[in-house]
Amino acid sequence: MPITLRRLSVCRPVTTDDMLHTVLRRRAGGESVEALHPDLFIPTGKRTGHNPSLASIYRALAEQDKAESYPEAVAAAHTGFDAFQAGDDIPRPSPEGHS
Repeated sequence: MPITLRRLSVCRPVTTDDMLHTVLRRRAGGESVEALHPDLFIPTGKRTGHNPSLASIYRALAEQDKAESYPEAVAAAHTGFDAFQAGDDIPRPSPEGHS
């Protein structure tokens, strides 16, 4: 039997900015992530209407903390990505070629 590779899917984040704002606001009020988890719903995609996993919520919180802790690194990454998209830093072969 031949071996087949399953297609890799690109997962979109299930947490939205509004959801993250709600989590941050309610955590600031002393509520735990486990307690507010049932009140959160995924607005779009395959799992519309379901609750995001606790891991997804904690992952979004970790990304938020990292962005707040290192704003200059985030800005540099955005600048580098924009330059890459513009094609400025893409290595190209030399016109002379190889001998």
